[in-house]
Amino acid sequence: QVQLVESGGGLVQAGGSLRLSCAASGSSFRLYTMEWFRQAPGKQREWVASISSGGTTSYTNSVKGRFTISRDNAKNTGYLQMNSLNAEDTAVYYCKGDYSGRISWGRGTQVTVSS
Repeated sequence: QVQLVESGGGLVQAGGSLRLSCAASGSSFRLYTMEWFRQAPGKQREWVASISSGGTTSYTNSVKGRFTISRDNAKNTGYLQMNSLNAEDTAVYYCKGDYSGRISWGRGTQVTVSS
């Protein structure tokens, strides 16, 4: 089971960009579906995007065209490129790895968008 550590969060102005990283331990990262979730204050955690082991991607409607999920299996790292950020994107962002029911979560990284 991989261990996941997110990084890259911070404070950004509306319209700006951030790239989140999710670094995984172990050699089996390439087998995992990787997903990004986010949780805003007072709200439930919501799914943002996913990328399969084969590279198939999907996104929640609110981020389509603005966010791009990717992975570099050689570096055991997943990414979430976030462009055109707005205040509604403010949340703690978590990455999740899933392989045949073996699920791992990172501890999250804070993204704050100032309007």
